[in-house]
Amino acid sequence: MATVAEHLIEALRVSGVRRVYGLPGDSLNGFTDAIRRSGEISWEHVRHEETAAFAAAADAALTGGLAVCAGSCGPGNLHLINGLYDAQRSRVPVLAIAAHIPRTEIGSDYFQETHPQELFRECSVYRELVSTPEMAPRILEMAMRAAVEDSGVAVVVIPGEIFLQRADASGWTARPIAAARSIVVPDDESLRRAAAILNDASAVTILGGAGAAGAHDALIQLAATLNAPVVHALRGKEFIEYDNPFDVGMTGLLGFASGYKAMKEADALLMLGTDFPYPQFFPDHAKVIQVDIRGRHLGRRTPIDLGLVGTVADTVAALQPLLHQKTDRQHLDRSLRHYRKTRQAMDELAVNDRDRTPIRPEYVAGLADQLASDDAVFTVDVGSPVVWAARYLSMNGRRRLIGSFNHGTMACALPHAIGAQTAQPGRQVVALAGDGGLTMLFGELVTLIQNALPVKVIVFDNSSLNFVELEMKAAGIVNFGTDLVNPDFAAVARAMGIFGRRVEQPADLHQALVDAFEFDGPAVVDVVTARQELSIPPAITVEQAKGFSLYAIRTILAGRADELLDLVTTNVARRILD
Repeated sequence: MATVAEHLIEALRVSGVRRVYGLPGDSLNGFTDAIRRSGEISWEHVRHEETAAFAAAADAALTGGLAVCAGSCGPGNLHLINGLYDAQRSRVPVLAIAAHIPRTEIGSDYFQETHPQELFRECSVYRELVSTPEMAPRILEMAMRAAVEDSGVAVVVIPGEIFLQRADASGWTARPIAAARSIVVPDDESLRRAAAILNDASAVTILGGAGAAGAHDALIQLAATLNAPVVHALRGKEFIEYDNPFDVGMTGLLGFASGYKAMKEADALLMLGTDFPYPQFFPDHAKVIQVDIRGRHLGRRTPIDLGLVGTVADTVAALQPLLHQKTDRQHLDRSLRHYRKTRQAMDELAVNDRDRTPIRPEYVAGLADQLASDDAVFTVDVGSPVVWAARYLSMNGRRRLIGSFNHGTMACALPHAIGAQTAQPGRQVVALAGDGGLTMLFGELVTLIQNALPVKVIVFDNSSLNFVELEMKAAGIVNFGTDLVNPDFAAVARAMGIFGRRVEQPADLHQALVDAFEFDGPAVVDVVTARQELSIPPAITVEQAKGFSLYAIRTILAGRADELLDLVTTNVARRILD
């Protein structure tokens, strides 16, 4: 008679799970020992449970299948929480096995006691405690089903001793748990109403998000019929911008002026699979149609005239025959001209600026884009790395872009890269890491060596929490508490047995990246980048303009005029010379 842990591992195996990310602990011993003896599921050992959850999220994002992470009781599974929030908000299927204290001690304020069902409530679609061996099969099956059907996190809490208890095979399913496949479209009347709005409009703009995955060609055909510029949210970038003659860039705080303008000038906005959260970027007077598989998300960001529940692919296919071919291209051509102008201005910054130092971060991202493989997976930290990734990484339908785009947490690039490289070992994985983000989970560089993961880490080393500084400037606040005293990251990497190269001169960057990408193993390229490079949003509010003015005055009064001079030199003087 097998143990509960052995039955659990077999149920995971039947459903296609081949990896579990985690850190061992005494309450988890029965589970990890069952993995050791299974021979078909690997234990992916990381240095911090937060990384285990991030890695599982990236694994699920790349493979589309259920990914699993695990943590021991108390502090162990509590460390999972930030990565699980990221997975939940990115809508990827992750199962977390949370070991618990002995069940007879629950409620007694026992050593390491927490209440996992409460802790994980906000970042999961399902969470439940297994109190007896007999409960385990059904709870595990429901948890797996919830994760794959709702594309979210499910948490199974199991006291450590239950893993080791013997149980017969009855109740344990031998059938795989996989997401059901469905066609989800609005009713005919709703489709006719949508078509009427779009047919009557003179200037239609499409805003697409991650929900447009798998609908690229249909979206292009739709844009051609409507002569509509296509704007994408950040999570829609990898699915929308490539091979798209109607693309006018991204909108939002990290986006392009052209995307902002194309939306603001529309008299009808068609939102496809996006929960874009910033109301200030929506048009003021346009009619708005929103398509989303989740009805509760309709209209929660901006008032809408019509909400349609359905997948983007199915809804667009049903809508297309009802649309009239538009002949007026004024709105489209104006938006495309503006995009070309905006794109050229941005590309002119992604260069070696006459060997000036520090190195432009745009140049780093631009070179990484040029040199990376056609099917590379890019993972990016929040803050300035995600800005440069959004603006300078080119998607082509094969590349992937993974980051904490909804949860917005630091320290995600390296842990996501660990999951991506583990899930697809033959693929190039490039992590664009901030110096603050990298050092937050710095120990995971050791995981690259321990697990033989050839991840390429490019560090934007500006000795600051750069994006936080930008937010302070926009609010009129003197930068404070954002300085970082960094080591030579390349030297640290070499001490760990990792390829390491520090780049301080722009002329050395190309060869350093070539060498790192060609190296058969993990690599760290530490690039000293400009601290004062401004990533200006596409629309500057009056409040932000006032904030920058206040920042300048207060910085001078604080006796830090050299900082202001550096800002001007980096962002104004060299652009005039250009």
